[in-house]
Amino acid sequence: MSARARLAWALGWLGLLLAVGGWLSQTLSFSGDLRRFLPDPRTPEQRLLIDELGEGPGSRLLLVALAGADVDTLAAQSHAMAATLSADARFGFVANGAGRGLEAIPAHLRPYRYLLSPTLDAQRLDAQFLRAEIAQRVQDLGSPAGELVEPLLPSDPTLETLRLAEAWLPARAPQTLHEAWFDRSGTQALLLVETRAAGFDPDGQREAVEAIQAAHAGARGDDPGTLELSGPGAFADEIGSRTAREAGWIGAVDSIGLVLLLLVAYRSWKIPLLGALPLASAGIAGLATLVLLFGDRVHGITIAFGFTLIGVVQDYPIHFFSQQRAGLSPWRSVRALWPTLATGVAATCIAYLTFLFSGVDGLRQLAVFTIVALATAALCTRFALPALIDPARRDVADSPRLRALWERIERLPRPRWSLLVLALLALAVIAWRPGAFWQNDLAKLTPVPAPLLERDAQLRDELGAPDVRYVLTVAAADAEAALQSSERLRPALDALVARGALDGYDMAARYLPSVALQRARQQALPPAAALRDALDAALVDSPFRGDAFEPFLADIETARAAPPLAPGDLDGTPLASSVQGLLVGGGEGATALVSLSGLHDVDAVARVAAQGGARLLDMKQASESLVADYRVRILGALALAALLLVATVWIALRSPRRTLRVLLPMALTTLLVLALLRALGVELTLFHLISLILAAGLGLDYALFFEHAGDSRDDQLRTLHAVIVCSLMTLLVFSLLALSSIPVLRAIGSTVALGVLSNFVLSLLVSRAPGGTGTAGRSAAEPEPAP
Repeated sequence: MSARARLAWALGWLGLLLAVGGWLSQTLSFSGDLRRFLPDPRTPEQRLLIDELGEGPGSRLLLVALAGADVDTLAAQSHAMAATLSADARFGFVANGAGRGLEAIPAHLRPYRYLLSPTLDAQRLDAQFLRAEIAQRVQDLGSPAGELVEPLLPSDPTLETLRLAEAWLPARAPQTLHEAWFDRSGTQALLLVETRAAGFDPDGQREAVEAIQAAHAGARGDDPGTLELSGPGAFADEIGSRTAREAGWIGAVDSIGLVLLLLVAYRSWKIPLLGALPLASAGIAGLATLVLLFGDRVHGITIAFGFTLIGVVQDYPIHFFSQQRAGLSPWRSVRALWPTLATGVAATCIAYLTFLFSGVDGLRQLAVFTIVALATAALCTRFALPALIDPARRDVADSPRLRALWERIERLPRPRWSLLVLALLALAVIAWRPGAFWQNDLAKLTPVPAPLLERDAQLRDELGAPDVRYVLTVAAADAEAALQSSERLRPALDALVARGALDGYDMAARYLPSVALQRARQQALPPAAALRDALDAALVDSPFRGDAFEPFLADIETARAAPPLAPGDLDGTPLASSVQGLLVGGGEGATALVSLSGLHDVDAVARVAAQGGARLLDMKQASESLVADYRVRILGALALAALLLVATVWIALRSPRRTLRVLLPMALTTLLVLALLRALGVELTLFHLISLILAAGLGLDYALFFEHAGDSRDDQLRTLHAVIVCSLMTLLVFSLLALSSIPVLRAIGSTVALGVLSNFVLSLLVSRAPGGTGTAGRSAAEPEPAP
């Protein structure tokens, strides 16, 4: 092919990639919902956990801490931020301790206050009660609280609004300084913010974080002060930013290192450019297939893992480049290489094919992406790349240094019984090393660094946030029945609080009583004429005019005639988020949740729950069982993959000895890496399993190509050159990944780097054929003879 034809071929290939890439940039969007990477829940605890992870109020909660200034300045900044964020439609609830919670009761709901408050459960709204309350208001007007009380008096002489606001305060609210929440030391102002965006909506959470930062900048002005954010949304934004920063420098160093390595290895400026085409084609083909099969919402973890896993495709063009020899057509070289390359690709694709049956949507996406990418890269190397390659002017097998290195390798003794001893030692470490083998804590699967999680726990403790491990659940036929059942629990829970077994609790019925209870309170409201007579009697000898409380009479009449409030009536109010977070479900099947604060006696709470028809759920146990179910599915898929992989290699090689020589380095490497991780006290997670699969795929390729070289010295040298370049590239990429500050990326990088190093050494020692001389023996430029 002429130089002009090769240029046209390259431009056409590049143009196709740019066209599909442009379509993807307009179509593709990413999902951050971790639930798509979890198995289907099988127990009530697991179902509740999955719901709360994605849509529960805990996933939408952001904790804000202001510091770096004096108390007065921080309180002023807190009030200014609360005012700004409360007016922002992106937030459903903002609390900083100001207003004693009055903002939770919008004006149009205030006539319902006697239906929401327990006052009339034990007290009649008669002249005696009103007289005592009005007398108390006279005293209040002369006190420092007068400014707060005066606007409420015409419609609320009993201050039922304030009673409700106080009843709705958290059981363990932080200390209040200058009408703002502060930590125990008084050095940080605290705010609690709930976003309308779900916790796993990365775009919505990023917008919320930016809005809080902008509000702080506006509130601070020229004053000193710092802002600290915590919570799932803040973590997602922080990890996204940190990943982008680290991906920037790791990608830059990787790119420079890989280009330099290829330039040194092949002494041609074209090789780095040509080698990138199969890799780019693999990534774009994988993404396009995901869009076509799964729609435009592709999970971000799929992409992150997928591009890590298809790193193996960079080996395909390198093997092709290294097998070139002077004067030989690139098409002949790639034809001779194809049976071995196709075997490696087929075996790796079969391993990922089993993930399609895992029952986990995220793993299905990962399998499709990886299989399509690997197949595309291999086909591009076989049918497109040779058209762009000039016939080689040099043969890497002619390198004196490479030949001397191979001669030293050949003098190494071939391990036999020592491999069995090594395997038994590894198995002993894996089996008998003290400590847990698997990491079952769902929180440890998050990429959030431990210091951020510790700081989040500190802020939650300062704000009196509820216990995230235990929750009471009350299942019922509908929301009304669930509210009634939870109301019946209140006396027993109050007794637990009085005994010190529990610091406090929260339930939807605190904010929205059942319809039955609201109707009972309506019946306790006196008729309009009787109430007016009682009010007139109460105002005798009072400084208030007789018509001062007409709004109060109107509110009571509204409450008497109004239909009881239902959950939907609270939409658009701060109460909605409190009720929606604690009342799950609707018309057919609902669950009322009771969150617990300061749980000191688990057994006592469990007994009360059982007696009241509720259940005490241990969310930690639920998360661990979910992770265990997930692991069982993955291990089942891997076991099937291993059998299919062995069958694939056996069919390709048709020799027990050759098959064992190819599979042994990969199997032994897996044992050695597992033993090393166990010896270091590392508890294995999903990320380690994925990393071991990648390392095994790389090891399989190394062994296959060493076996393919046969006893031809020149082919052995070309294979050695290719495997050295491949392993150095992979080591560079994953060693840099092991330096990441993100625990998940660090685990993947270190595991794969160890696997690559072990696979390279063992493939050299085990998989190479006995050395030949000169060019004797089977040549890679000729088709392999039939076994």
